[in-house]
Amino acid sequence: MEYRNLGKSGLKVSEVALGGWETYGVNVNENQMVRDIVMKAYDEGVNYFDEADVYARGKSEELMGSVLSELPRQNLVIASKVFWPMSDNVNDRGLSRKHVLESIRGTLKRLQTDYLDIYFAHRYDPDVPMEEIVMAFDQVIRNGQALYWGTSMWPAARIAQAVEFAKAHGLHAPVVEQPEYSMIRRERVEKEILPYTEGAGVGLVVWSPLAMGLLTGKYDEGKPAGARLTEKENWGKNLLTDENIQKVRDLKPVADDLGLTRAQLALAWILRQPGVSSVITGATKVSQIEDTVKAAGVNLSEDVVSRIEDVLSPR
Repeated sequence: MEYRNLGKSGLKVSEVALGGWETYGVNVNENQMVRDIVMKAYDEGVNYFDEADVYARGKSEELMGSVLSELPRQNLVIASKVFWPMSDNVNDRGLSRKHVLESIRGTLKRLQTDYLDIYFAHRYDPDVPMEEIVMAFDQVIRNGQALYWGTSMWPAARIAQAVEFAKAHGLHAPVVEQPEYSMIRRERVEKEILPYTEGAGVGLVVWSPLAMGLLTGKYDEGKPAGARLTEKENWGKNLLTDENIQKVRDLKPVADDLGLTRAQLALAWILRQPGVSSVITGATKVSQIEDTVKAAGVNLSEDVVSRIEDVLSPR
């Protein structure tokens, strides 16, 4: 495993992280299976574990937290997020000071830890003034409930606004953004997010780097009923196209020549970006995390990147 600084902060995170979205409490509910996956990730050098309160309405935090509580806390980087509704309560959502400060307590209890390393604002909240958002996360840090905070799926202009307000008022600024980024979905990050975050020293930890499994090659033969993407109407319709499936097929010779799986190639392609600190992968079985961790430390030559670009964006 290789490790990178989280933006310009001193915190080091594993290049490959393990996340709980769409897995624990959804597809994986057995405590022993979750334990086997998390422990394998830890044994392989993964130190960054990514959660959110909304994942399976807290169940994902509980399942992962029960395993992480067995490990030395100083060896772990534990992250979670706040924004989405957790109940019908009108204040149990968003980024108000009330919701942020109440939600962190629930997250810490479910994860069985005294503090988070990173607490994310899971989306930008247009109903809350920026000064309230920044001051709420600053208070979480000053309370000792988190060490750093970040944003997820925020527009670049809003990240900049948060950073500038924090620095102008002596508050803790966000040090990381968590966007969706993959070979298939790249335009927003490359054209909007990275041009700001790299210069500002804000790191990126990206989600869905395998395009919900598409880039592993599991859809080479078509769209099997019951597969993850076929059940996701919005994501599936945009991702699971004949053109994208063919691109993934065409990536196989590139991966084969390097002795990599296509999953490893897709992650290494993202990690070639100096502005990226970590890629967050999911795993429903031990073999998946055994595969993805091997992407850490892989260096892609300019010729290989050129071959990949010829597949992704044919001239």
